[in-house]
Amino acid sequence: MSSCYYAYVGCRTTKERKARGKGIRVYRVEDGIWSLQQIAQGQVNPSYLCLNEKQDRLYAIHGDFAQVSSYVVGEDGTLTYRNTTETHGTNPVHLTIDRTGKWLFVANLQTGGVSVIPIEADGSLGKIKELKFISGNGGPGYISHPHQVCQDRSGKWLLVPSQGRLQGVEKITVFRIDSEKGDLEETFLIKGRSGSEPRHCVFHPNNRFCYCLNEKDSTVTCYYFDEENGHLDPKQILTTLPEDFPGDGWASAIEIGSDGRFLYLSNRKHDSVTVFGLEQENGHMTYLQNIKTRGEQPRFITRNPEGTQLLAANELTDTICLMDIDPDTGMLSYSGTEIEAESPVCVIFKTK
Repeated sequence: MSSCYYAYVGCRTTKERKARGKGIRVYRVEDGIWSLQQIAQGQVNPSYLCLNEKQDRLYAIHGDFAQVSSYVVGEDGTLTYRNTTETHGTNPVHLTIDRTGKWLFVANLQTGGVSVIPIEADGSLGKIKELKFISGNGGPGYISHPHQVCQDRSGKWLLVPSQGRLQGVEKITVFRIDSEKGDLEETFLIKGRSGSEPRHCVFHPNNRFCYCLNEKDSTVTCYYFDEENGHLDPKQILTTLPEDFPGDGWASAIEIGSDGRFLYLSNRKHDSVTVFGLEQENGHMTYLQNIKTRGEQPRFITRNPEGTQLLAANELTDTICLMDIDPDTGMLSYSGTEIEAESPVCVIFKTK
């Protein structure tokens, strides 16, 4: 049975990032063959991307700057620029759409806030409604730097893992989402281990377990998540680096299998992906494998729509490495396919 869908690759474009990207790359993927259809040029650092539920609108943040843009997605997968709006925060690094499709949430790394931006009926972006700052930073110099806006499986809660250059401001903040009004109410926060710097979270399909990748100490924490009140309870923390690796790391991305049995994490500096098996009763992690990504700085990982391959975007060496996933063991092996893409930092798919 043949399969056909479209892949969108976000990138860096600026000389300050020593980047080689030209714009969002659009590929048609048919029976595993990637064919470049378009490079949507004209926007700076269109790095992290997301699609709406209908997959007819695409949104891209402009890393290192203060904007987010919208595109119309054609039936042939190609992109047409729609509009750009200000996030009113510096260096947006992640974005997500609420469950009603009315609001776009954007994490602004440098200035410590989450932008709430309305999505208009035609899919374009309106002017910002609110800039929600992370509380409890402790005064001048104590700024938490949000690196992700992650919704739980119910869409009622928004988790914001934040880094911090000073002890006490690295944490995960939980907001209750009011989708009718576009309001975020802070309800809970939990500090990370000193020096860990929480970066990205994923939820188990059962929504009871949340896994947070910690960038600076290259660890991953398993939390129990209470969907009723949005609280997190840490239960386990493991390194994402091999035991025989004496160097330091710089963890970057996290992905979970669709059935919740396997967890995947990427490591910059070591340039690898680590695989953990997950206990279904208690969520605990068990190390299974570490495999190189055949490139430098795998900033982003994701699975293909079929769930048969893991993709690692090697930002510094301009490739996306495709690795086959064993459906029984979760282990990875090289597929023999690498996609050329300048300074890739994100990959998403249109399947509708």
